[in-house]
Amino acid sequence: MSVSMIELKNVSKTYYIGSNPVYALKDVSLEIEQGDFVAIMGASGSGKSTMMHILGLLDIPDKGEYFLNGNNVSNLSDDDLAGLRNKAAGFVFQQFHLLQKMTTKDNVALPCIYSTEQKDYSAQVDEKLKSVGLADRAKHRPNELSGGQQQRVAIARALVREPMIIFADEPTGNLDSKSSREIMEILTKLNEQGKTIIMVTHEDDIAGYAKRIIKMFDGQIISDKREKKAPAKSENNVSMNNLIGQRHSAWNRAELAGHFRQALNSIFSNKIRSFLSMLGILIGVASVIAMLALGEGAKSSMQEKLKSLGSNLISIRGGSAKVRGAAKGMGAVTRFTFKDVEKIQALQPYVAQAAGVVTGSGQIVYEHDNWNSTIEGAGYDYAQMRASVPEYGRWFTREEIQLRAKVAIIGTTVVEKLFGNKNPIGETIKINRINFKVIGILPEKGFAGPRDQDDMVNIPITTAMYRVLGKDYLDSIYVEITSPQLIDEGKQKLEQLIRKQHKLYKDDDSFSIHDMTEIQAMLSSTTNTMSVLLGCIAAISMVVGGIGIMNIMLVSVTERTREIGLRKAIGARNLDIMAQFLIEAVVMTMSGGVIGILTGIAIAGILSHAAGWNVTVTMSSIILATSFSIAIGIGFGFWPAKKAAQLNPVEALRYE
Repeated sequence: MSVSMIELKNVSKTYYIGSNPVYALKDVSLEIEQGDFVAIMGASGSGKSTMMHILGLLDIPDKGEYFLNGNNVSNLSDDDLAGLRNKAAGFVFQQFHLLQKMTTKDNVALPCIYSTEQKDYSAQVDEKLKSVGLADRAKHRPNELSGGQQQRVAIARALVREPMIIFADEPTGNLDSKSSREIMEILTKLNEQGKTIIMVTHEDDIAGYAKRIIKMFDGQIISDKREKKAPAKSENNVSMNNLIGQRHSAWNRAELAGHFRQALNSIFSNKIRSFLSMLGILIGVASVIAMLALGEGAKSSMQEKLKSLGSNLISIRGGSAKVRGAAKGMGAVTRFTFKDVEKIQALQPYVAQAAGVVTGSGQIVYEHDNWNSTIEGAGYDYAQMRASVPEYGRWFTREEIQLRAKVAIIGTTVVEKLFGNKNPIGETIKINRINFKVIGILPEKGFAGPRDQDDMVNIPITTAMYRVLGKDYLDSIYVEITSPQLIDEGKQKLEQLIRKQHKLYKDDDSFSIHDMTEIQAMLSSTTNTMSVLLGCIAAISMVVGGIGIMNIMLVSVTERTREIGLRKAIGARNLDIMAQFLIEAVVMTMSGGVIGILTGIAIAGILSHAAGWNVTVTMSSIILATSFSIAIGIGFGFWPAKKAAQLNPVEALRYE
């Protein structure tokens, strides 16, 4: 059956300015055949532009029906209309609407990005440029072309998808007479080749190129004259699927690559704005990396300090018993001996090793210098249990303990006070007037509360008890439990053993057992809290950066309103527009994130070198910062992207 290519039936369109209606079209009916060249004329406000927008599928009527090749397109969705514009319509605008940051070839290829036919359009783009006489201008940008050349680029863009209809809206309105003739000659030639041309103009000489002139007034057709022979009706029963093209719910690889190229082109076209957008995220990510590195460094330093307490360590000390309500001194009731150490050592499978300790103070003299320090008598296993294996020299042997040898291992504070920069190994010192040979230097441990752990001298426990301090009992016993899981149960077993060994009642508190892991847990909790606090502060700066990106993206949407209108006119779906703006936001945040990671690592290194702070950059902090930056990009880019996608193409194209 032969049907007209275009048929309007009783179409009306009303706009509102405030609450006042403006009747742009009033019950208009029209038929246009394939191959026709129609000029629509009329004064400003006559409805000719609204007619063009409806015929070009940029707008939909309030009432009436629109048939294209026998298919009713009046109630199509926005995405279907976009597909139909991309496949069936080509637009030539008075303002050209070329993207200034793109080359001539890229402008012509723009509709191909939104095509459902995924193929290489490069040869087709070159062919269309050649057909309008601009093959040698493919790499030029619009500002390097004359007005007539820019309009020819727009014509090539309109032709690249081989549309059925060319819509020309005042195509010569911004051109001189010579350029106007050239453009009209191109359109006439296209019509002779079988293209249907629908043109809006207010110039009689331009309308003279058309085969048919329609004049409008107050939203109605008042004149419809045919100046040249009408084309014959043809078979136009093309299916809607063929007209629209098969649209996919998701993008294929080529479409996604096209969106990425468009996003990157926009970012690099506005370098300063893009950098300012990235800056907030860059600062935030750098802060996250640097602050978490400081937190991890502090945690690492704390763990090194905790090692001096020993691993899975329990300390047993003689308690202060109460007799008739009066507290007696530490160890006044329960005094531990080497036999207690042996019994505890045999407590399997809970105890890995045990060591008795006696402590006191003594005056240490080397040549003309002297220093009062803590004297600690220890056994052979003490060095491993308390992380006290000398960094220089050695620990005393079992034989030296048995022989009550006069050998000493001194802390770094004692070395500083008595020896300065001199090597103390092999030197002789006096401890309470008794000569001792220095055989090692204890590893540096720092302060534990008010106590300087490096102001210490270790000597064999037997020497301390029987030659220096005059004690026949142990002040404390250190016990290393085999695993952290057995600490609580191990403490109960130790308490039972001591009460049985010393025949103590259950409520007798003449000894105490301290679990070192409690101190470790407290310190670890403190450092973890500090790391979280620092991370939260940095995260706040990232959120502020995200708000900055959102603001700049909203400004970008406003600045690029006409570009968005153009993209929609040539076939971009709402999802395509949203994707481009979202990709731009994510690429900017990810770029800012990568630069921020490198900056954060650099800042951490500078702090470590300049301030002497221990910093540790972890992979988890990098992953966290990267993930957060992506989430910021998506989260804060979504609203501007959605706002861009919801723009009406007609209103966007008119935006000034």
